[in-house]
Amino acid sequence: MQNVIAINAQASQSIIAAQATSDDMLLESIADGNRTSMHILYCRHNVRVYRFILRIVRDATTAEDLVSQVFLDVWRTAGQFQGRSQVSTWLLSIARFKALTAMRQRRFEDIDQEDVRQIPDSCDTPETSLDRSDTSAILRACVAKLSPAHREIITLVYYHEKSVEEVGQIIGIPQSTVKTRMFYARKQLADLLKTCGVDRFAA
Repeated sequence: MQNVIAINAQASQSIIAAQATSDDMLLESIADGNRTSMHILYCRHNVRVYRFILRIVRDATTAEDLVSQVFLDVWRTAGQFQGRSQVSTWLLSIARFKALTAMRQRRFEDIDQEDVRQIPDSCDTPETSLDRSDTSAILRACVAKLSPAHREIITLVYYHEKSVEEVGQIIGIPQSTVKTRMFYARKQLADLLKTCGVDRFAA
């Protein structure tokens, strides 16, 4: 009985130690086949990865499947991580590749009609627009109306708080291109928000 208690205590201490470990150290441990480290890394990042993928594929079931694929890749290739970026940036790079591959495999792109319906008509007054939906819902709907390239930039910078350098690493484009896309994405988003009567966010 004492042996069982000692084993359980040792396992608990290992989990606590792993939880306090950096992502980079977790990956080193995962490369050595440590399943506890894999579980902790998954718990830390699976929600972020899921939300990022969902914004691309627009389908919850597909997003869930792709998250599993992302972390399976991490388990298989953890030893290949070279530390040139943050682990979270590396994860989103894998997630983006998986999501875009899934999108290319679709014969037709689904249109999220619910997001479209949430955007008020351009002839609505600001008061009518805000009565119909709160500003956060309008903002989400407007982001959904951006072009895929612009939506991706806005998502990474504002929802995932990635720097220009990190966005460039994830997408695989120069920082100057990231800045250019960000400029036009913000301009397009501002125009959409003004159409919906939300001038204070469009400024």
